[in-house]
Amino acid sequence: MSIERMTQLGNINITKEAIAELAGGVVTECYGVVGMASQKFLKDGFAELLGMENFTKGVVVNKTDQGFEIDLYVVLSYGVKISEIVLSVQKKVKYMLEKSLEQTFVKVNVFVQGVKVEK
Repeated sequence: MSIERMTQLGNINITKEAIAELAGGVVTECYGVVGMASQKFLKDGFAELLGMENFTKGVVVNKTDQGFEIDLYVVLSYGVKISEIVLSVQKKVKYMLEKSLEQTFVKVNVFVQGVKVEK
């Protein structure tokens, strides 16, 4: 389940892990986002904040008939307007992935796993 292209010089194969890394990098640059979170909650209901090397655990890439769908699991900063931040993340991720990969992304789903107070 990767992006495959044939060119004059050979084949290009982009894995879903590479797509997840790119999406995770874009998300962490967005205003109001503290970081990526794991898809699964820990036993007490807290979301695990992921480091740069683990972005793929907070991103799920699925291929459908219409194109690709991506699920993002994020932790936001306290005091920001959640709906505005989520909309901004959706637009920025969709734009950057479509521009970089020349592939259609039909859905960018954002799941807010927590809110963190930053000092």
